[in-house]
Formats: sequence, structure tokens, C-alpha cells
Amino acid sequence: MSLSRPSRPFRLRGLAAACLACLALAACQPQAPDAGTTGAPVPTDATETPEPTYAEAHAGDYATVQLTADLSGFDERGRKMIARLVQAAQVMDDLWWRQSWDGERDALLARAPDDATRELLRINFGPWDRLNADTPIIEGVPARPPGGAFYPVDMSKAAFAAAELPDKTSNYTLLRREDGELVTVPYHEAYKADLERAAALLREAATFSDDKSFADYLTMRADALLDDDFRPSDMAWMEMKTNPVDIVIGPIETYDDQLFGYKASYEGLVLVKDQAWSDRLARFAAFLPELQKGLPVDAEYKAETPGSDADLGAYEAIYYGGNANVGAKTIAINLPNDEAVQLAKGTRRLQLENVMQAKFDQILVPIAELLIAGDQMEHVTFDAFFGNTMFHELAHGLGIKNTLDGEGTVDEALKEYASSFEEGKADILGLYMVDALGRQGELDGGEAGEPDVQAGVEDRLMDSYVTFLAGILRSVRFGAADAHGKANMLRFNYFADAGAFSRDPETGRYRVDFEKMRAAMNDLSAKLLTVQGDGDYAEAKRMTDTLGVVKPELAADLARLDAAGIPVDIRFEQGLDVLGLSEYAARD
Repeated sequence: MSLSRPSRPFRLRGLAAACLACLALAACQPQAPDAGTTGAPVPTDATETPEPTYAEAHAGDYATVQLTADLSGFDERGRKMIARLVQAAQVMDDLWWRQSWDGERDALLARAPDDATRELLRINFGPWDRLNADTPIIEGVPARPPGGAFYPVDMSKAAFAAAELPDKTSNYTLLRREDGELVTVPYHEAYKADLERAAALLREAATFSDDKSFADYLTMRADALLDDDFRPSDMAWMEMKTNPVDIVIGPIETYDDQLFGYKASYEGLVLVKDQAWSDRLARFAAFLPELQKGLPVDAEYKAETPGSDADLGAYEAIYYGGNANVGAKTIAINLPNDEAVQLAKGTRRLQLENVMQAKFDQILVPIAELLIAGDQMEHVTFDAFFGNTMFHELAHGLGIKNTLDGEGTVDEALKEYASSFEEGKADILGLYMVDALGRQGELDGGEAGEPDVQAGVEDRLMDSYVTFLAGILRSVRFGAADAHGKANMLRFNYFADAGAFSRDPETGRYRVDFEKMRAAMNDLSAKLLTVQGDGDYAEAKRMTDTLGVVKPELAADLARLDAAGIPVDIRFEQGLDVLGLSEYAARD
């Protein structure tokens, strides 16, 4: 089957007026003294243009995308349901501010010298630029603490290790001090008022749902927000099949705990299902058990059997809230993260097709036009971008979740490196899946061995490889503070060392070597799976320290992207007004 998607229109513009970016170029220079005169400067009426503020200098980092969807098929009850889901996701904005910045939001915003800076603070939910290695946006702000607001800023790893607190590694507790001693505070106690507000909105949304399984899930998720027991609602979420609307809400990803990778951040995404495309994609999840057996690694590293109840679907995103709306915005979702649920049920993979299309059109293609060899540009396609992203999410289900020594999960063993290694594994094994399924004729609905099917396999793989390389060049711009950015840096350097691509020193353009790329893909797949299976923290650290870095040559190429005005990522115009649902909002 073809994976190509129709283009979708988006309204995009810079974060601030384009003229801001020109200020730095408009500085007037004093006149040189006339020949034969003294060297004294000649007075001039020209005034020196001030240096741009940080926000002005980064005005072009974001393109703005309006999040909308066709809601004409929903009756009044359905519209009321969607409105309350959006409102519940908006509560996650308030919660994420509290987790991101250990201070008063309004006081921080008041410190901004201008509106552009104030808006950049809002976009980043705090004073650090998530697209620029957590650089402080305003003066007088210290470096972002690795543990965010989850732990006391001055807490050492040794103090954490010595604390006899059974739930200290829980995804859903904060570490605080009482009378000088470390204590834990459950999320549902620390954020009680906001969580009660979100839970009430979810329960009200459930009353408007015509899909019983979705209504049940919303009620269970509301309960989970109030007691931090998310496994039952995760199980229920996995069992839903017919709901036309979805919401991902709660403390979910642990990327922002860069101290240990334990603590989860609140987020909320509201999605409308593209049923036709979901039906066409759903069959790929069934290949996971067989693909697991064929992984290029020793048998003990693929002994677990992926859940067979996995779900793959396409969605239009209509709201990003909390942690989902900071820094680089996700274009696909693979959840739940609970290893027990994954082993029992698999995961659901949600492709956010409208956001994916926006990033391809406005960011990835311009990057490729500047940095990919001209005769390989034909291999940069949305078909491949969509496929690489889809199989990345499916590949999260491959490999193993528990270390071979029986001591616990991969996440527990790799700690702060767990997220970046999982993202790296999924990217590489996504290519492996394209390779394996393409050679079986499954990507185009043909039969393995058919000449016309096999003749197109290498072209499809080349599309995937070249688009994958362009995708790495896009993602490394997210910086070392982002798990996806770290993973892409590691892969870029591994592939470069393996000769999977070369760089023309005259043009600064990159060219994929097909055979070396395929070999490097298999070698790195085995390496990452082995590190995960062994729970080898020391090797994860070594690889990150040596390969997870931007080297000078790549840094210079990335600077060319900035100079060309190519956005790093996107931000959203969103909410009930944008959706035309303000009249259906719940009133306080």
C-alpha cells in the first residue's frame, strides 16, 4: 500500500515580526576620516542600533500552525465533549508550569523586558529555551537544574541514594525537604486542586460520549489523576477501538527529569481520529511478533513477545497541553509507557498527521534543499517521512523491557539515558521494519518475490534512508536537552563513522551510501538492543558522551540553517476559539 498523504494547508509565520530579525543588520557605521585629515572621528547623526534581545534574535525559531480539524460530523453532545476535553488539557498547562519552573509564573513574566520575551517565556513554560540547549531567556536566571522542579535544587545523587524512601523512584512523587530531611510528596497531593478541576472536566466529558468504552476510560482516567494509579486506565485505553475522539492526559513522559529519568511530566493532547487512514494502517501492528524474531541481535535480547493487541491509527491533533507543548512538538505517540501494560497489551501508536505534514513542508524540505545532495533530493518524500515516523512508533514495541539479569526494567537500569536510548532504538528499528516489510512486499500490498514488488524495494529503502538523514539534521537542532536530540546526535555520529553517508566539502551537502547505511543500521540496532538488555549504564553513558555531541563541522552546517531562516520547530494557535467551540465550554 502507498503511505503518501495529501498536502494540508497551514498558516505559518514567525514568532515575532520579521523586521525584528533585521535590526541586527541595520546598524549604521561611522564614516571613515577623509584622506589627509587627522585621525579624529567625524561626528555623525547616525545612532548605533542596539543589540537585539534574546527573543528578537530567536524570532524565527518557530513557525506557527493553527490546530483545527473538521468537526462537522459531531452533534452538539459531541462538541460539548470535545470542548471539555480541551479544557481538561488546558489544566495540564497550569500543572506543567509548576513542574517546569519552581517559582511564580506571573512574577517571572513580569521580569520580561518586552512582549516578545514574555511570549517566549510562555512558549517555554519557564525561563529556559528548550530549542537552544536550555539557554536562559532573561538575565539573572541560573542554569536549568537537571532535576527540574521535581527535586530540591541542592539535592545530590548521593543524598537521594541514601534516603530510605520506598517511593522515591516513583514516576508520581516529588522530593522535598522537611526539617532538613528528604521526604516524598505524591503528585495527587501536591497538585490536588488542579487535578480535581481536570478530573471533573473528564467526568463531565464522559456524560456526552456516545462511545461507552471511551466514557469508561474518561471516568477511570479522572480517578487516576486523583490517586496516581494509572495502570487500570492505561489498560482501558488499550482496549478502546471505536472512539472517534481521544485524549492523552496525565503525568506521562520522564524526559524532563534529566537527573534520574524517574519523574513524569503532565501533558494533555486532544485528537480526532482519521478513521479511513487508521483502517489502512492498522494491519502493520500484526507484524510485530514476527519482526521481533528477525531482529539482528542474539536470541536472548529478543526473547520477549510484543503484545498482540497493539493499535495503529492516524489522527488530527486539535490541542497540545502541558509538557507536550514545550520545545520540539511530537508528531506521533507511542503509549502507555508502563512496561507491564506493554507486555500484556502492547501499545497504541498514534500518528498526528496534520502536525507531521506541517513539519515536513515547512522545516524538513527546506533543510533537505540546503543540505542533501541535489541528485538525492527526489528521495526526500512525505511518503517516507510518514512511514519512518509510523514505524518508529511501532518499533518501540520491539526489543525487551526487562534486563537479562532479572534485576528490573531497562528504564530503571539506564536511568537518565533510558529515554534517549529508547528513542534511538525506535528510530533504527523503524528503518529495520521498512527494510524487512519492504522485502516481503508488504508495504505495497504485493507478494514477496514478485518482480515488480522487489524492483521497487531498493527505491523505497533509499527514500527512507535519505529522508531519515534529513530527519536527523532536523532533530539534532533540538539540542542536547532533548531526548530525541541526543538520540539523533548519537546516530548521526555513528553513521558518519561507519561511512553511511558522506559530506561534500565544497557544497556542504550530504549523500547516503545505500549499502553502508543498511549495514550501519543493523550494527547499531544490535548495539542499542544489547545495551538495553544488559542494562549497561556505563556503556550508555560512554556512547552518549562520545557520540551524543554536535561536532564543529555539523555545528557549522546547522548554523547555515539558522542563517537561511529555517524554523527549528513549530508552535500552535489553538483552543476553543480556534475550533469554534467556545459556546460549548463548561462554565465555572
